Amino acid sequence: MTLNVALSVFFNKAPKVTYIPPPPPEEEGSIFAHYETGINFSKYDDILVDVSGSNPPQAIMTFEEADLCESLKRNVSKSGYVKPTPVQKYGIPIVSAGRDLMACAQTGSGKTAAFLLPILQKLMNTGVAARRFSEVQEPEAIIVAPTRELINQIYLEARKFAYGTCVRPVVVYGGINTSHAIREVLKGCNVLCGTPGRLLDIIGRGKVGLRKIQYLVLDEADRMLDMGFEPDMQKLVRSPGMPSKEERQTLMFSATYPDDIQRLAADFLKMDYLFLAVGVVGGACSDVEQKVIQVTQYSKRDQLLELLRTTGTERTMVFVETKRKADFIATFLCQEKVSTTSIHGDREQREREQALGDFRTGKCPVLVATSVAARGLDIEHVQHVVNFDLPNNIDEYVHRIGRTGRCGNTGQAISFFDPDNDTPLARSLVKVLSGVGSFFFFVFIFCKYKKRSKSLEKVTWVLFSS
Repeated sequence: MTLNVALSVFFNKAPKVTYIPPPPPEEEGSIFAHYETGINFSKYDDILVDVSGSNPPQAIMTFEEADLCESLKRNVSKSGYVKPTPVQKYGIPIVSAGRDLMACAQTGSGKTAAFLLPILQKLMNTGVAARRFSEVQEPEAIIVAPTRELINQIYLEARKFAYGTCVRPVVVYGGINTSHAIREVLKGCNVLCGTPGRLLDIIGRGKVGLRKIQYLVLDEADRMLDMGFEPDMQKLVRSPGMPSKEERQTLMFSATYPDDIQRLAADFLKMDYLFLAVGVVGGACSDVEQKVIQVTQYSKRDQLLELLRTTGTERTMVFVETKRKADFIATFLCQEKVSTTSIHGDREQREREQALGDFRTGKCPVLVATSVAARGLDIEHVQHVVNFDLPNNIDEYVHRIGRTGRCGNTGQAISFFDPDNDTPLARSLVKVLSGVGSFFFFVFIFCKYKKRSKSLEKVTWVLFSS
């Protein structure tokens, strides 16, 4: 513990954050490094799409039909985009038409480009340019996401598509030096990407004005409107200068939308908003092979180790429920000679970035994570997701397993089912599995005793008869 941290703890103050992240890449090769589509990418065309609401615009079939300017066309091509995914085919014209949108599409289906491309096209058409070194920046778009890693990923996508244009995206999030974040904003900002807390902090300091806002985007909208973040979102839309919902365009994207969140989301949208559903609302990605292994709490570690012995250097994300357990399991695996790192909310930002970097490059092919990594993260070559601890709700399960099987690639999700803790989730699990027509659903009964307990028999019956 450093002297500054020790003094901060003694006086019950948060230690001053001094970390400044490395600058984003400047080389074109790094900026436009893209995700390779998988063998099932063409199957996206078969996914059922439903648009609810009055007079929706016609879908596009190609990026040429999106009427993008030459700079955007060039950047889309450099990014490896060949044809739009369903959420892009319908989402891009809806956003371009100025309609509010609530969009639900499976994980890894290209939702980010569905809102970024039409927003950037509109800003370029109107000739906006960042006001460099102004004491108060007035962006045209604000994009909000629940985690630092996800919002930084969105920022890098915005920066990629805006490459070589006058539009300047900026990202702000916690865990980094505040003065550094403010300096980046004051250099010029058209598209402000941020996590809720840091975004409100920058606005509260008077460094960002809201009167020019044309777009408000909530990514992982169901998470942004739940009990944890909903007060921050209410505070944001009621901030001085923020245009009313009738004067701005509000866009919401997620892979899951519980009914209560859909009702709440409507309060942020115009009356004539459109609801776009690609596939089953809240459904899992059909490219993910799902398996459930029934284990006891005390046999999970051995089962995980046995599993990882078979995956070798293939990238695997292991989800646990607590920060403490994330470090404990990562340490256990390292002791067993399995190169592992961990990511959770108590790790410093530098450590979180290092962990993700080591996982992306394959230096540590196993990443143990809490829910901080469950949503939105787009990491190439993740072949396996393991739910060491199942979450307490099915939407979180859908997001977790969506870290694999992205962009037409296939993946495998294995969940450890502890009957003492996870029985309430059984019925919802079966519903998700049947929703994708999965025949990969197996329950393996691992029992070291000669007689199976009644609880195990009961759980097995629930899983198969639900």
